[in-house]
Amino acid sequence: MAQKVSKRLQAIPVSGTLAISNIVSQMKAEGIDIISFSMGEPDFVTPANVIDACVDSLHQGFTHYTPSMGVPALREAVARFERQDGIPCTTGDVLITPTKQAIFMTALAFLDPGDEVILPDPCWVTYEAVIRLAGAKPVYVPLRFEQGFVLDPAVVEAAVTPKTKMIIINTPSNPTGCVLPADTIKALAEIAERHDLIVLSDEIYEKVIYEGKHTSIASLPGMFDRTITVSGLSKTYAMTGWRIGWAVSSEDNIRSLNKLQSHSVTCCVSFAQQGAVEALNGSQEVPQRMVAEFRKRRDLALDLLSEIHGIECCTPQGAFYLFPKFTTRVPLKSVQLAKDLLVKARVAVTPGSAFGPDGEGFFRISYATSEEQIREGLDRVKQYLANL
Repeated sequence: MAQKVSKRLQAIPVSGTLAISNIVSQMKAEGIDIISFSMGEPDFVTPANVIDACVDSLHQGFTHYTPSMGVPALREAVARFERQDGIPCTTGDVLITPTKQAIFMTALAFLDPGDEVILPDPCWVTYEAVIRLAGAKPVYVPLRFEQGFVLDPAVVEAAVTPKTKMIIINTPSNPTGCVLPADTIKALAEIAERHDLIVLSDEIYEKVIYEGKHTSIASLPGMFDRTITVSGLSKTYAMTGWRIGWAVSSEDNIRSLNKLQSHSVTCCVSFAQQGAVEALNGSQEVPQRMVAEFRKRRDLALDLLSEIHGIECCTPQGAFYLFPKFTTRVPLKSVQLAKDLLVKARVAVTPGSAFGPDGEGFFRISYATSEEQIREGLDRVKQYLANL
């Protein structure tokens, strides 16, 4: 008989993305023809030079524990990588850890029960989950379709209370693809300083940008010590299964995170770290080609969506997602629409409500798949909606 789970676990939402993905995997295993736009994962293979470096390290016997902070060569490479964005970090300011683990540990390290955390709505559901696991309270601030889903600093400041401890930002954004402008980042930094807040800045898509320019909030004066910047290799280098990412902040903050790491995963996979060194230090030709391909797919998907009556979509500047809005012509909630598309059209999308209350009325499409799949999948969506 299953044991009763803790109240903290009962309080967190399930991952809508993984829930859909698991259903898709099962249907495909049963031989059902499914086109999936549900998973946030590049469809490319990890670059060959990265795989070779990992395999070489295995043959050299690099299969044991590493320092909990990560191998020095990788920490040095990450520090150089982040300094390109103006973040004033050194090797001592870097912790190698899976990106999701970095977010989880940041919540546990810096939040107490009763603290409030401001986060955009819609956003990746994991933020809410880790906030609740830490006993803190998520405070959503709405993103507006009409404003291109750009976070409004005035709305953020209005949400600050004496209990507010942290702000979470994600640029480029999952699920909207929005790249926050530099003036917005600057205004958010001023709010954080004015109210003595920590900023968790998720920049995992920082190199997947088509228009605009990525601005790291930790690069602004006075922000490095109060910002935990998290990023990694999953999206840019097609290394989702490698589980290699990092957190960057002051040495004091990094020591706090490493205390948790040393009592949990101990360290990242040793040979995967050697591959990661090559990813950052080696040729960047393959990642750049991947981004160019993503841009072509984005433009194709936007063109096809524009032909579907009852759908509107902002043009995302980064990441590899579209977040279409369906109008009142589609009389369904986002969960029901996603279920119907899966069952009746054999197309998997993620319901907008999986990304927060203001995600209702939207659905997320990942265009990290082939042009052929994009054309066929969106044609199925078009036909299904035409028959409503």
